[in-house]
Amino acid sequence: MTTWIESFWNALIMMVAEMAPYLLLGFFIAGLLHTFVSHNIYSRHLAPRNMKSVFKAALLGIPLPLCSCGVIPTSVSLRKEGASHGACTSFLIATPQTGVDSIAATYSLMGLPFSVIRPIAALVTAIFGGWMVNRYAKDDEHISAKTANQDADTPCDCGDSCCAGHHELPNDSFTNKLIGALRYGFVDMFQDVGKWLVIGLLIAALITVAIPNEWLAALHEYKLLNMIIVLAVAIPMYVCATGSIPIAVSLMAKGLTPGAALVLLMAGPAVNSASILVIGKTFGRHTLRLYILSIIIGAVVFGLMIDYLLPQTWFAVSSNFTEAAHCAHCLTVWNWICIIVFSALLINAFILRLHRSHSLKQEHHCKADGNPTIIYNVSGMNCNHCKSSVEKCILAIAGVEEVDVDLTNGKAYVSGTHDSQTVIDAVNAIGFECSLA
Repeated sequence: MTTWIESFWNALIMMVAEMAPYLLLGFFIAGLLHTFVSHNIYSRHLAPRNMKSVFKAALLGIPLPLCSCGVIPTSVSLRKEGASHGACTSFLIATPQTGVDSIAATYSLMGLPFSVIRPIAALVTAIFGGWMVNRYAKDDEHISAKTANQDADTPCDCGDSCCAGHHELPNDSFTNKLIGALRYGFVDMFQDVGKWLVIGLLIAALITVAIPNEWLAALHEYKLLNMIIVLAVAIPMYVCATGSIPIAVSLMAKGLTPGAALVLLMAGPAVNSASILVIGKTFGRHTLRLYILSIIIGAVVFGLMIDYLLPQTWFAVSSNFTEAAHCAHCLTVWNWICIIVFSALLINAFILRLHRSHSLKQEHHCKADGNPTIIYNVSGMNCNHCKSSVEKCILAIAGVEEVDVDLTNGKAYVSGTHDSQTVIDAVNAIGFECSLA
């Protein structure tokens, strides 16, 4: 038992040590993108119904650190701003597969080839999906347009219409923007990604010590079968772009082919049961089928390319990882500093989220009867961007005076004289499930 626990701990520590410095860098860059890049760039280039806008949408979506649920209201907002149906679909496909944080983390655990191929695969898959939607899902364009029009009067906390997830501070001084970037990268991003990253690391460490090597090694020669098995597991479950990395690495250490690992990295973050339901409702069933089909085809094609056309030495992370999992004592002072900083930021993010959740409960429990608060259940929120989208949507409704969304418990506290059904319909229209608590 002691040996098992020690192996589990060593594997976990080594993965955190490898990922931490690159994740910290990735989160910082994500914060800079969030704060310094003008939101107008996203809607200004995506309006034409052609391949150029599809390509731009994919290219713009790749660096953004949005989950598969958070990207849906962003895409609806882009549609409202005039982006074409195909461009929004391309954005939907590319964005959850990658992000600057996940690209950096991919490099840390899987090496340069994987970190280059992953965003290229996301780009090509998104372009292919956007092209198919423009060509074969024209009948669905009125569905996404109707969804966007239902959200057309939603205000943004920066004073404009929707800014597609990129809010600039009212005081645009460099210092304030830098503070905002740090807050987004090291607080909001840790709150959004932290839980899924921890789950991914624990699963990866468990796979490392609990699954016998021969189980997956026996299937190593059946490369396409590897990918089909991974697709069957990855499509229904939710895993973020960063949290999927340690799982993929640990499975490769047990014999999963590099191509099948790429399939997990692509399909896991981009498709899950929740996003499937919401995309079908907000963008149409034909679009949904082409969305899933393009991700599956893209993942399998790029996976087969890795397994059959590229040198396998480029992807030989399994042996390095296996050796590293047994030498946690080899860590340097720099490794431990990164582990401590990363862990402290992670703990801080969890504490802040729990504190806010508790404060909201107490605040609205003690509110005076003269300003009644109605509580709604909102499911499908996975990140702070989801939370912001719901808050802005509800604030647009006549009679609403104040909105507080508890992301942890999936609650929305709405104050003011308003129609409850209007709130429910508005939140449902942007891709979440809302009901009275």
